[in-house]
Amino acid sequence: MALFSSLTPVFITIICLLIGAILKKTSGKKEKHETKSKPLSRPWVDEDLKDGTDHHFEEEEVDEEWQGLDENVAHVPFFVERYSEAEMIKRSQMFYELLNKRRSVRFLSDEPVPREVIDNVIRTAGTSPSGAHTEPWTFVVVQDPYLKHKIREIVEEEEEINYKKRMGDRWVNDLKRLRTNWVKEYLDIAPYLILIFKQVYGWLPNGKKKTHYYNEISVSIACGILLAALQNAGLYTVTSTPLNCGPQLRVLLQRPANEKLLLLLPVGYPKKDATVPALTRKPLEDIMVVM
Repeated sequence: MALFSSLTPVFITIICLLIGAILKKTSGKKEKHETKSKPLSRPWVDEDLKDGTDHHFEEEEVDEEWQGLDENVAHVPFFVERYSEAEMIKRSQMFYELLNKRRSVRFLSDEPVPREVIDNVIRTAGTSPSGAHTEPWTFVVVQDPYLKHKIREIVEEEEEINYKKRMGDRWVNDLKRLRTNWVKEYLDIAPYLILIFKQVYGWLPNGKKKTHYYNEISVSIACGILLAALQNAGLYTVTSTPLNCGPQLRVLLQRPANEKLLLLLPVGYPKKDATVPALTRKPLEDIMVVM
């Protein structure tokens, strides 16, 4: 009995230590789970720029059985001109050299650009592949001076907030070397502004929503083709993703709610005294892996 009494404090101490360890472990797991569950704070994120690929509509809104597509699409013979290996090498080299001259130009001239050229480059962008051939893009071409200025006002107001509050010091410092800021004079000066909207979903004749598969990727590919087409035509631009401007610009341009702004391109000729940062591109061995 005396032995038991003398050991009791030891047992109590051991039990307390075990309970403390269990509670600490449980608390740690809870904190870890909460930390993992808590979304990373990124105030600069633009809702319009989030990928809508995995967007699911409410069940009653979507016609899962019919997407307005023909049940059987006719297939036709495909004929194409085939080049010799020497010609392929020559053409690929020439196209690379053409695209390697592409630069982001922020000093654009107000010199007029033939409208037919703009029509053709957008036709070219419209040849882009898309998920299930839904072609989920809208290219809004703005040439009206009043609308261009309203776009500039909206963009500059939001961009000033982005630079001062949303983007953070690291991003702003990274941009300093490129000498960019929230003043977008080219939005007034460029003869054309092309605003590319992704259609997050479409509409069926029966009034139900139509799924646009991979709409973000599809429209992004179309934008790349558009940039190549502009370069081929001798026109220049700067890719602009005006953060948090999408809803206002959508209303200004009277676009429907299923369209979200992805990219804004001022398009024209460079000014005679235009400058660009002295940047270099990564060599082939840094961007290609051959397995």
